[in-house]
Amino acid sequence: MQLTSPVFSHTDFIPQAYTCDGANLHPPLTIVGVIPGAKSLVLIVDDPDAPGGLWTHWLLWNLDPQTTEISATATPVGSIQGLNDFGDEGYGGPCPPSGIHHYRFTLYALSKIFERELTPLAKRADVDREITGHILDQAQLIGLYQRIL
Repeated sequence: MQLTSPVFSHTDFIPQAYTCDGANLHPPLTIVGVIPGAKSLVLIVDDPDAPGGLWTHWLLWNLDPQTTEISATATPVGSIQGLNDFGDEGYGGPCPPSGIHHYRFTLYALSKIFERELTPLAKRADVDREITGHILDQAQLIGLYQRIL
């Protein structure tokens, strides 16, 4: 399985439009090679370089395993977004206080669909708990960002 973006390459800088300094849109993503038998996909975007520890920027689950694109302006039909660590539903773009931060876009192919286990506005701990034991495959795309203040 592979996760890419048409607006930045793995370990390159995320364009400003997809950060708190721009339009704060989630970057468009492309998915290929989902393992046969996957029932759903989960996307987690986080920043391991945050001063207070791991910071979650986006939780998106119940993506259809046939999904090949996530546009910058919409989430795939049927997918559900959780609460990011800014306390908001959906995507919260990179907004590091200083230095270059790494933003991990991790896509998981799962053996299940969440019907009642995860409700809209679930938090990272809930998603981590529910995907445990159901991961069939994963892919990661890392983007960088540094604010110019």
